[in-house]
Amino acid sequence: MPIYAYKCTSCGFAQDEMLKGSDAPLTVCPSCGEAQYTKQVTAPGFALKGTGWYATDFKGGTSNKAEAKPEAKPDAPSPACGTAACPASS
Repeated sequence: MPIYAYKCTSCGFAQDEMLKGSDAPLTVCPSCGEAQYTKQVTAPGFALKGTGWYATDFKGGTSNKAEAKPEAKPDAPSPACGTAACPASS
């Protein structure tokens, strides 16, 4: 069962409550009896580590397949140019 953090806005009482997902949210504070007991937004209590699908498939950015390879410049002389038409030999 999930654990939810609750806090009373009237008296400031805070407590973690274990409830089923199908249970109705609590509204009455167990400390003061006021109907100001609300569920708090908290961070998840686990972290995914390793190289699973969650680390590789849903990251932003480009993939290796989508990257374009740089084109070779056609006007650059080749190092093995040994002909008279070679611009490097002039």
